[in-house]
Amino acid sequence: MQNEGLNNNLHRVIHDYIPKHVLSTKNKAKTWKYGYDPKYDLVIISKDGTLGEVYEIQNLKIGLPKPPKACPQRHAKKSEQYWEREEIPAHLNKIQSIFQWNEMTSDFKSRYVDYIEREFDRREDGYWFMNNGKPTYLTGAHYMYLQWTSIDVGYPDFREANRLLYIFWEACKADRRSFGMVYLKIRRSGFSFMSSSECVNTATLAKDSRVGILSKTGTDAKKMFTDKVVPINSRLPFFFKPIMDGMDKPKTELAYRVPASKITKKNMFDVDDDEIQGLDTTIDWKNTDDNSYDGEKL
Repeated sequence: MQNEGLNNNLHRVIHDYIPKHVLSTKNKAKTWKYGYDPKYDLVIISKDGTLGEVYEIQNLKIGLPKPPKACPQRHAKKSEQYWEREEIPAHLNKIQSIFQWNEMTSDFKSRYVDYIEREFDRREDGYWFMNNGKPTYLTGAHYMYLQWTSIDVGYPDFREANRLLYIFWEACKADRRSFGMVYLKIRRSGFSFMSSSECVNTATLAKDSRVGILSKTGTDAKKMFTDKVVPINSRLPFFFKPIMDGMDKPKTELAYRVPASKITKKNMFDVDDDEIQGLDTTIDWKNTDDNSYDGEKL
């Protein structure tokens, strides 16, 4: 039983954790580095060289980026400010692959290239928005979940508890001392969809890598793969979807690689490996066992 005096909040903001003159100087020069800072015992998840609020979650101190001068907001009224997913432009939504994009006119491409680059920046750096009058930060992985991950009920709702989970998870990825995260969850919290989204997000960013799935049983792992991971991948916009080999709805493995081509006398001099490149990354699942992924690098 907890003592009544203990703070039971999910996190707290530590004010004045960094000396003001140090914070000001390094923010101006943008010299804060992503990762663990041993001098201040701080895991920095900012990727733009700035440092804003310092959160403490489960005794881990995590440094967020500094908010921009102006955050996107859906309404001027404070009570009407909340997360709202943006629809992809209708004409861009019709593009299904990079090959189709390459066939479009220069005018069409120039119309949407800024939008595509902006989405890549948000995926990498994270996203700020006004939430009930307060600038609120989403990590890149959380943004991908909210904006681009279609789940069983459509697109996910914003939840503050999920935001803190993603911040902690980003700190685990940034901290070179970390071996991962142990997360005690409740039912129906959306964790299966969040982890499936992160499987796809990680795999579509990495080269020559392997993402593996285990669950209580092999049947559960397979179901997560076929019912969550594969549909999430299929519904990504074309600019986030790498070239794939195999079926659109595989049962055992998602392979982000260039399909093998048969070489004949007619095309043997036309094959150029440098023209089309794949990630050579896969997502798969295995039956639950002590040695399921033993000896394999995930």
